[in-house]
Amino acid sequence: MKKLVPIILGFILGAIAMYFYFHNIKNEEDMSNTPTPKGIINPSQIQALTEAYNPRYDTISNKFFAGVKGGDNRSSWYSLEDLRNFLTIAEDSAKASGYTMTGVRLYLGAHPQVGDVPGYTTMLFVPTGYEHTAEGNMLNMYLQPTNHDLPGANGLDMGEDGDPPSSNYPQ
Repeated sequence: MKKLVPIILGFILGAIAMYFYFHNIKNEEDMSNTPTPKGIINPSQIQALTEAYNPRYDTISNKFFAGVKGGDNRSSWYSLEDLRNFLTIAEDSAKASGYTMTGVRLYLGAHPQVGDVPGYTTMLFVPTGYEHTAEGNMLNMYLQPTNHDLPGANGLDMGEDGDPPSSNYPQ
């Protein structure tokens, strides 16, 4: 009987260890199956959307960039490292400020004029989310949080211009 207890205990501990081991492997496999985000478009759709922007671009370029070689900027490029670092910093900052970051909003902006050359168009990434509220609630109601710009949050700019700036998709 005394020898039976350690054997049973060994089986129980072994079963628990195997459960966590295989559960961890399953989670790693699940991570490789990244879900497709909403809004994925194919290259022909990208082409159509950028071509639909041509009249607006021409109006801006002809009015503000007349005589400037290359015209206004049509795109901004950001490295994966910069984007990942920005998202990590923005999310950490949001948590520290009592907010939950839910995404980013992209704004069109323009750099200041330098001499006679107007500033190029740029894209600005601004974190969005909602403020933490009390989690306890007597009523079992769930209100969808809003995705407002986080007050006081830093944004991301300084992507590289198109090459040349007036280049349309694809570059």
